This record gives sequence, structure tokens and C-alpha cells, in this order.
Amino acid sequence: MTKTKTTKTVDLKPKAEKITEQQLKEVQQIISTANQIKLEVGSIEARKHMLLHELDAINRKMGEINKVLEEEYGKMDIDIQTGEIKYPENGEVNS
Repeated sequence: MTKTKTTKTVDLKPKAEKITEQQLKEVQQIISTANQIKLEVGSIEARKHMLLHELDAINRKMGEINKVLEEEYGKMDIDIQTGEIKYPENGEVNS
């Protein structure tokens, strides 16, 4: 059996303890921008949630109005520009 020698390289260069000021500023700016975007997305999502609730309330109100109108006039379509009632010829209404 032959023994092989292993050589070990020693790095005499000292390791840095900090990144440069420029690098730190760049990292901080990127993180700050990312946080601002996340905050804005959160605000948009909150506004979207509120608007969806408002839309739901409006749809329920429209359903109530449709029910009242149908009780008073029967099955029909309404021209929303003129208020003209269009009764179905074949019993079917476009809704």
C-alpha cells in the first residue's frame, strides 16, 4: 500500500465582516420597495373585498326590485333607457 499526501490550502486573506455601504443601500432599497408593493397590494385587496360586498348588496337590491316589478307587471323585460315594458310573446323573458 502506498500512502498519498494530502495538501491543504490555507486562505490567508481575512474574511469580510460586512458588505459595502453601497451594497447595503441597494439591498435596503430593494427590500423597502418590495415592502411598499406588498402594502399597496394589501390595500388593493382590501378595497376589492369592500367593493365585492357592495356589489353583492346591489345585486340583492336589484333582486328585490325585480321581484316587486314582477309581482306588479308579471314576466317582462324593461328597457333601462326608457322604462318601456316589453312583454314576452312566447312566455320567455330575456334577463
